[in-house]
Amino acid sequence: MSNFSKWLGAGIGFTFGGPIGAIIGFAAGSVVDAYTKEDFERDRRTFQEQYTNTPRNTQSGDFEISLLVLASIVIKADGKIDQRELDFVRAQFVGMYGKERANNAFKLFKGIIKKQISTRQVCMQIRENMPHSSRLQLIHFLFGIAKADQLVAEVEVDEIRKIAGYLYINQYDFESIKAMFYNSTDSAYKILEIDKSASDNDVKKAYRKMAKKYHPDKLQGLGEEHLKGAQEKFQKIQAAYESIKKERGLS
Repeated sequence: MSNFSKWLGAGIGFTFGGPIGAIIGFAAGSVVDAYTKEDFERDRRTFQEQYTNTPRNTQSGDFEISLLVLASIVIKADGKIDQRELDFVRAQFVGMYGKERANNAFKLFKGIIKKQISTRQVCMQIRENMPHSSRLQLIHFLFGIAKADQLVAEVEVDEIRKIAGYLYINQYDFESIKAMFYNSTDSAYKILEIDKSASDNDVKKAYRKMAKKYHPDKLQGLGEEHLKGAQEKFQKIQAAYESIKKERGLS
């Protein structure tokens, strides 16, 4: 079995089936030398036999594949493929998974980005199999991609908003994550999902609620490689709270 086959079958569960599985099969066959549809079907059957006998939890590889598919949608949203956005995705994958695993991921990504993808179908599959905390992390990652070229085009924001809707991420959570990537006078309030008119007591309640929602422990099941992004979100929550406390003179 090739290194690519070993990577593809390691830790991938629900993404081997449904519309994402079809995308993986197309991409793998189109960009990986000597990797045929028969190879993919063999690996898919082998892993699904194992997966159906285990609890139905999101695997680290499921999150990885979901990132690749959704990243390709956002990168193409403005009608061009910007090298800086590709470099950002590669850098994030190297940081999370190491060079060898990232290289295998990008072999697949080259095929994924060539294919027309139904955003709705892909998101429905993710939504049905991935917990809410992991879906929030996907949206955070997608905003990072959009901002990699230093300009978040409105069409990219609209695409991420559409993805968030399909993933059942509500508007408050979407605006909170979006505010983590924009510097404005009310960013801190948006991150905590409150208005500037909120009372000091409401600010403290909002902070406790958001700190609980975005605590890195929520992503422990996805493995250590995904905790960095969770830490970044958590730090944004803390920074927003400190900013509001300083503004209001709270202790």
